[in-house]
Amino acid sequence: MARKKKQKKLVLHPVTGFIVLIAVVIVLSAILSLLNISVTYNTINTQTNKLEQTIITVTNMLSYEGVKTMISNAATNFISFTTLSTLIITLIGLGIAEETGFIQTFMKRRLSKFNPKFITFLIMILAIFSSIVNEVGYALLIPLGALLFLFNGRNPLAGVASAFAGVAFGYSISFFVGSIDINLIPYTMKAARLIDETFYVRMTSNLYIMIPSCIFLALTGTIVSEKIIVKKLGRYVSKKHDELGKTKEIEYLDLQYEEQKKIKEEEREKKGSKYAKISALIVILIFIYMIIPGLPLSGMLLDLNEKAYVDQLFGDNSYFQDGFTYMLALFFIITGIAYGIGAKTIKNDKDLIEKTSEGLSSLGMLLLMIFFAAQFISIFKETNIPTIIVVALTSFLKMLPLSGLALVIISIIIIAIANIFMPTSMAKWTIISPVMVPMLMQLNISPQYSQFIFRAAESMTNGITPVLAYFVVYVGYLNIYNKDKEKTYGIIDGIKLMMPYFIWMTLIWILIIISWYLIGLPLGPKVYPTL
Repeated sequence: MARKKKQKKLVLHPVTGFIVLIAVVIVLSAILSLLNISVTYNTINTQTNKLEQTIITVTNMLSYEGVKTMISNAATNFISFTTLSTLIITLIGLGIAEETGFIQTFMKRRLSKFNPKFITFLIMILAIFSSIVNEVGYALLIPLGALLFLFNGRNPLAGVASAFAGVAFGYSISFFVGSIDINLIPYTMKAARLIDETFYVRMTSNLYIMIPSCIFLALTGTIVSEKIIVKKLGRYVSKKHDELGKTKEIEYLDLQYEEQKKIKEEEREKKGSKYAKISALIVILIFIYMIIPGLPLSGMLLDLNEKAYVDQLFGDNSYFQDGFTYMLALFFIITGIAYGIGAKTIKNDKDLIEKTSEGLSSLGMLLLMIFFAAQFISIFKETNIPTIIVVALTSFLKMLPLSGLALVIISIIIIAIANIFMPTSMAKWTIISPVMVPMLMQLNISPQYSQFIFRAAESMTNGITPVLAYFVVYVGYLNIYNKDKEKTYGIIDGIKLMMPYFIWMTLIWILIIISWYLIGLPLGPKVYPTL
C-alpha cells in the first residue's frame, strides 16, 4: 500500500498573519460596540494622590470615524512605531561592525575560546540585564544574538530565539535599579498611600530579589536553548560565515602562498583589533564622563533637573535613556571603522558606505512586516479592547475571596493573562495598582512585593504575545536567517518556538515568588514580602 503523502501544513506569512489579526480586531470591535460594552475603573492622579474615575467604551473601527482614523493614521503608526528607529540605528552600527570584520575577529580571538554554552549564557544574561534601559535589548540583542551564534558555527535561529526569550521573559529585572523601577514606583507608592498616607517605596525595594532572579532565569534560559531549541532547529551551514571563515570554498594549489596570505591576514586582524580596542576604550571613557555630574562639560547625558542621580540617569527626560540606542550604535560604528582601517577592510569612504548598505540589505521584508504589525497594534489599542480586558481581569481579582499565597498565585495568573493583551508596563500598572496594592496591604502583604509580583507576571507572557511591539522583529529575524525556502516562520511558529522558554522560565518565576513569600526573604534593604 502506497504511503499517503503528508498534507502540507498551511503556515501564514507573518505579513498575512498580521493582516488577519487586523481584520479580526476590526470585526470584533464592531460586534462589541454594538453590544455597548464598557467599563469603569479608577486610576491614581500622581499630582493630587486621588482616585479618578474613567469610563471607556469599545471604539467601532468599522464606523465612519473608525475607518477615517485607520486610514489617516497608517503612515504615522509606521513612522512612529517604537521598533523602527531603534532597529535601523542599531543595524547601522552592527552592519558596519560585521562587514568590516570586527565581530568575526572578536569572536575568533575572544569568544571562540569559550564553550558555546557560555556564549548562550552570555546572551541570556545581557538580554535580561538590558531592561535597565527600557527595550533597547530587543533591538540590539536579537540581531547580535544571531551573529554570535552564526560566527560560532551554530544555528543563528537559536541565537535569535535565545536573545528574544532573555529580553522578553526577563524584561522586568536587572542587576540594578533602572527605568522600570522609576516608572512603576510612583504608582506603587500612591496606591499604598490610599491605605497609609505616609508609606514610602524606595528605589531599591526590589533589588535583593532581582539579582538572584537574573541568575536563575539566565541559567534556565540557557538550559532550554541548549537542550531543546538548538537540537530542535538543527545545524546551519552558511557559505559566508561558516565557522568564522575557517572553511574556504577556494582551494589554493600553492600552499606557500596560502600560508603567507594567512600570516598577512592574521597581522591585519591584530592591527585591526588593536585599533578597535583603543577606540572602544576612548568611546567608553567619553560616555562614562558624560554621565558624571559636576565635572567640566560633563553630565550632558543626564537630566540635571532631577535631584536623585538614578532619576537623572533613567528618568523620563533623561538624555542617557533616550539616546542609549544611539550610543550603542555609535560604539559599534566607531570600533568597526577603527578595525576596518587597521585591518584594511575599509580603504575609503565609498567602501564604508557600501558596507553599511550591505548591513541594511536584509531590512526589506522586515520593514513590510513592521508596517502591518504597527497597524495591528495601533488599531487594537484604538478599540480600547485591551484596556477593557485588563479592567475586567482586575475587577475579577478584587472579587475573589482569597488571601495569602492563594491570592498571590491568582494575581500572577491574572496579570500574566492581562499582559498578553496589553504588554505595556505603565498602562497596566496604572489600572492594576489602585486595586491590587491596597487589597494586598489589607492582607498584610507589602506594596513592594505586589510590585514584584506584577513585574514577574508580566514578564511571563511577554514572549508569546504578538501585541508586543518587538515580537515582529523576532519573527522577522527568524525568517531572515531561515534557509529553508519552503518553510516560513509565521506568528504561530514564533510563539511555538517560545513555548519551552515560557514553560520553564514561568516555573522559575513562580518558584522565586513563592519561596520569598514562604521564607520571608528580604526584597530589598529593610523590605519584606509581608508588612
